Amino acid sequence: MIRLIKRYGGASRKLYDTEESRYVSLEEISAWIRSGQEIKVVDSGTGEDVTSQTLAQSIYEDHKRGSSLLSGDLLHEVIRRGSEALSEGADRVQAKVDRMVRTSVDRLAHVAAGQEDMAQLRTRLAELEATLAELETRTDPPKTASRSRSTRKTAR
Repeated sequence: MIRLIKRYGGASRKLYDTEESRYVSLEEISAWIRSGQEIKVVDSGTGEDVTSQTLAQSIYEDHKRGSSLLSGDLLHEVIRRGSEALSEGADRVQAKVDRMVRTSVDRLAHVAAGQEDMAQLRTRLAELEATLAELETRTDPPKTASRSRSTRKTAR
């Protein structure tokens, strides 16, 4: 749900939250937005949507406090090319994220295939060990015969 904020004119440009029926600061609005809240700011006198100006002012205030997320280069591009710069930037970020996800999925596919191969190798190794044990019991002379020979030697 979009939270409606009314901006009152004059030099103070007070912001009034209609949901909580109280005046709020730009800092509070920024915090709401960071937490996922959608807002709409309208001029109380004209009804004009002034959300963009208010958000730009919020970014400016954040920058003054030293917590700006936007680099000077990005702001230059936004001024030069408008929203096209932001759209291209978002597309580049999305492409990088998509590549990272594909790479991770490809690596996981190799791991899964490796795990299947290891399971097959374990099964085959167990079969080979069983066969080897069976062959050893067939070819080994009885151990009791070798003991009786050694006991004969010691008896002499």
